[in-house]
Amino acid sequence: MEIILYLSAAVAAIAFFILVLNVSKTLKSVDKTLDSLSRTVDRLEGQMQGVTSETTELLHKTNVLAEDIQQKTEQLNTVFYAVKDVGSSVQQLNQSVKNVTTNVASELEKNQHKISQAVQWGSVVKQMVDKFKERKEQSPVSMKNEALVNDAKERQRSH
Repeated sequence: MEIILYLSAAVAAIAFFILVLNVSKTLKSVDKTLDSLSRTVDRLEGQMQGVTSETTELLHKTNVLAEDIQQKTEQLNTVFYAVKDVGSSVQQLNQSVKNVTTNVASELEKNQHKISQAVQWGSVVKQMVDKFKERKEQSPVSMKNEALVNDAKERQRSH
């Protein structure tokens, strides 16, 4: 029975040795994995620092751009207000022109009879002026003709 006890102890020792070898292999594999994981985390940390700095720089540029856009928007607001004022002024001018046109048209309708009389009188005056000019132009010619006739008569008398 002692042999069985020694054999059992030897089998247990061999099993323990195999278990230790397997645990040792597993721990070495875990060690390699943790090493790889540690290097990956280190690289990831470096990349994250780069991304963080780029993100910070991008955020700064975005803030500057937002401020610039805000200033330009405020400047454009003044332009839009000015254009609105010009539009209002043009609208008021159009309304004034419309009122004047309406007033002139209504006055023309009221005074249409007087206007037509004035046009008729103007026509009569023009005709009279034209006749006066005709007579004036004919007068020197008729005076010359009379002078020639008188000269001719005197010559006949003197012969």
